[in-house]
Amino acid sequence: MKTFKIAILLLSFSLTIVACKSEPKSIKQPEVTFTKEGELTLYKTTADTIIAKLDIEIAKTPFEIETGLMYRESMKKNQAMLFVFNEIRERNFYMKNTRFPIDLIFLDHNKRVVSFQENAQPFNEASLPSNALAQFVLEVNAGLAEEWLLEVGDRMDYFVFKIEE
Repeated sequence: MKTFKIAILLLSFSLTIVACKSEPKSIKQPEVTFTKEGELTLYKTTADTIIAKLDIEIAKTPFEIETGLMYRESMKKNQAMLFVFNEIRERNFYMKNTRFPIDLIFLDHNKRVVSFQENAQPFNEASLPSNALAQFVLEVNAGLAEEWLLEVGDRMDYFVFKIEE
């Protein structure tokens, strides 16, 4: 009888451990959607003509700058993310957790293109440097810099929607 009680006790203990075993947890990243916060126009400097008009989302806080376009599935052709920094210096970006290819356009404090990195590949953590002093970085879908025939010296202008509180 004592052996039977021990067996029942061990069986109960084993079932308790198995019942408490939890399924592996997976963290589901919520979908991040584009929020239009302003509009941006790119100009060809040589002819002073419009290259493109874009709806922009602005990254200016440390968190927004750090996450950028991470965790997004795509972006429309007329959409872009503009990074606005307080100071001008060389910049380095990477594609950690960015799921689609992009072009990075680096601009100085006068809003002129100083360099660009084309066709940055998803999830690539290699450094993408500005190779020049930059205060703004514009991220657009891959291939647009080439399609627009973008050149160093081209310029941008943008405005931010003012939210009434």
